[in-house]
Amino acid sequence: MTNLDGPPPRRRRRWLLPVATAACLLATGVGPAVAAPAAAGQAPADILRAGAQQGVADGYPGVTGMVRKGDTAQYVHAGYGDVANKVPADPKAQYRIGSNTKAFVSTVLLQLEGEGRLSLDDTVNHWLPGAVAANGYDGKRITIRQLLNHTSGLPDYLRSVQISTPYFLNINQRQAYPPQTLVDVALGLHAPTSVPGEKFGYSNTNYALAGMVVKAVTGAEPAAEIQRRIIAPLGLNDTSFPTSDPALHGNHLHGYALRAIFVNDDTVSNVQVSGSAGAMVSTLDDLAAFSRALMTGKLLKPQQMTELKTTVPVTTDVGYGLGIERQKLPCGKWAWGHNGAVLGYFNNWLSSEDGTEQVLHVNNEFHMQGGTPGQAHTGKALTDAFCAL
Repeated sequence: MTNLDGPPPRRRRRWLLPVATAACLLATGVGPAVAAPAAAGQAPADILRAGAQQGVADGYPGVTGMVRKGDTAQYVHAGYGDVANKVPADPKAQYRIGSNTKAFVSTVLLQLEGEGRLSLDDTVNHWLPGAVAANGYDGKRITIRQLLNHTSGLPDYLRSVQISTPYFLNINQRQAYPPQTLVDVALGLHAPTSVPGEKFGYSNTNYALAGMVVKAVTGAEPAAEIQRRIIAPLGLNDTSFPTSDPALHGNHLHGYALRAIFVNDDTVSNVQVSGSAGAMVSTLDDLAAFSRALMTGKLLKPQQMTELKTTVPVTTDVGYGLGIERQKLPCGKWAWGHNGAVLGYFNNWLSSEDGTEQVLHVNNEFHMQGGTPGQAHTGKALTDAFCAL
């Protein structure tokens, strides 16, 4: 939705496949050309602003970004948030955060573990009997932890043309996609190619199931639990988890997608395709507030913080935790972060370990493919700005 499914100077995958992981990015052959480092002493906001302007020059309708050090935030913007009406891109506007939804879902499950209501080492079948039992896949052998760190070995339902094609064409914007339906489609794609826990393999199916576990444990939909446990306590007034309404409301960036030679306004799109893997809506400020609260332990107990930040290897310089990833940037600094991509939107965030340094940006064009010049240039600006903090 991601990453659906992370921060770039590395390569990115396709929608919801984009996490911020180099592996995913490698998987789709996405990767920016190596560029010269930012000029020494250049201000982080200036670096991010130049990247936003270059992204618009590359063809993006608009780009916004935020640099925060301590309690001081600076915002950048370029281009339009609404092309038809020539409305400048607003750094305070809402946008679809795609796979950054995953960190919210993971946080809820970690909170439930901290309350003694489940264990991340419970099997999927323990909470969802029969949900994963086809084509050689067995929920009795897959744990909740393996869902959250993408080592379950489950295929990604977004690989199915029956899901991805109508989504990309943006038809049937209200068509229902129950999570179990998405899981069943994924299981039918191919037989297992690895055993659970063997290796990292980004799959939105993992978080469709994670959301189902939240409901099985609490009796409430994941959207309701995220609202009660995270959005309300943190005062994230511009953050929401739409479950059926395909439209955005209030101040928001319009989202666009390139089809052939036409750039279409796809602000209204089916959120049921992404669900717990990437349906949420937020702003730069709210996502920064959430990620800071998460990184500093305000949402989780110490044991669950350790689990959140325990990573599995993706590449030499990238490790995936539970809905977030840790990466070594070209300048040598380490950062936590993730990316998110859904139809019309591509966004990223980076944070220091202590949450005092953060850089975020969002581009309001995504057409389900990676490797565009705009992704490369805005991604490099993101990491260069973080390195300059």
